[in-house]
Parts: sequence; structure tokens; C-alpha cells
Amino acid sequence: MWRSLPRRPLATASALGLLLAGTPRLLSAPPDAWLCLNLLRAAALAFGLGLAFLLDDPARHTTAAVPTRRPVRVGLRVALVAPFAAVWWTAALLLVPEQARPPVGAVTLEAAAIAVLALAAATVAVRCTDVTEPGAAVTAGLLPVALAAPLLPPERWTLVVAASDPRWDGAHQRWAGLLVVAAVAGVYSVAEPLRRRRATTVAHR
Repeated sequence: MWRSLPRRPLATASALGLLLAGTPRLLSAPPDAWLCLNLLRAAALAFGLGLAFLLDDPARHTTAAVPTRRPVRVGLRVALVAPFAAVWWTAALLLVPEQARPPVGAVTLEAAAIAVLALAAATVAVRCTDVTEPGAAVTAGLLPVALAAPLLPPERWTLVVAASDPRWDGAHQRWAGLLVVAAVAGVYSVAEPLRRRRATTVAHR
């Protein structure tokens, strides 16, 4: 399982995310809180899009017949990446100048929601299609949505607000709701559909 992890997309997303988070330290001007917050959000998005490749498995149709069920295999992949993700996010936060660093708990909630949403989209793609490497398609679908998200919702439902905005707490209640919905969708989609499982069993017989 460790050898089959998509290291290149994860490494690329991680490097890009850290570069974005550390950009304020490269500027000569004093760090701007709004810029730092949005760069952290961009870093979280970059890493989340890398996580969309986590379920890519060229041998998917071969491993589908092994005794270990897909939820266990997916859980192992997530467990292998989770410690690295925690270390990576800590590094991204520390790269932001302390005087302009946004509230850590709130921005971590945003990053967690983005990561879980990307993983959930990947599990849905695996459940609903026969593609072995859904990461590219999931990324192509999520990126435009993420870029348009600040513009599409009504103002009272917006997710992207400044830390000084009075809507900050309400926005993070919505981030928490998005996290829960994505987690539920991911858990539901991680299992092999019963109909497809039966068809596979008949074919093996």
C-alpha cells in the first residue's frame, strides 16, 4: 500500500502549498493579514487537490478481488498520509508571519473541510465509475468550483471572509457543516456498491 501511494501529485501539491504559504516572507512590504489568510487558503486548496489523487490505483480492478475490502484499503491510504498532512499543515502555518497569522483553529477547520471534500469527491468517483485513476478528473472538477466559490453564494452564505469580518463565526459554522457533509458522503461512498459486488462475484464463479 505504501509503495502504491501517488507520491508525485502529493509532493507537487505539498511543495506548491508551502511556497504559497511562505510567499509573505519573500515580500519586502509588511505582511498583510488578508493576503496571508488567502495564501493559506490557496495552500490548503493545493494540498487538497493533491489528496484527490490518493485513491488512484492502476491495479484497482485486480485488487478489487482480494479479501481485504475497499474501506480497509482506503482507510490505510488515509492513515498513511494523515501524519504527513498534519506536519505539512503545521509547517504551512509557521511559514506565515506571526503578526499576520489568522486564527489557527478556524483556518485549520477550513483546510480540513477542503481536504475531506477532495477525498470524498475521489471516493464518489471510484464508487460511480470504473476509472482506475480518478484524481485528474476530480481535480479538474473541484478547481473551478473552488475558484468560483467566493463569487457564487449569496453574501449571507459566503465562506470566504476576513478574520475581522463580523461574519467570521457564521462562515466557520458553514465550514463545519461542509466538513460533516463531505465526511458522511465519503464514508458512504467508500464501500463497493452491492450490485457491482454481486456482479463481480458472479463473474468470478
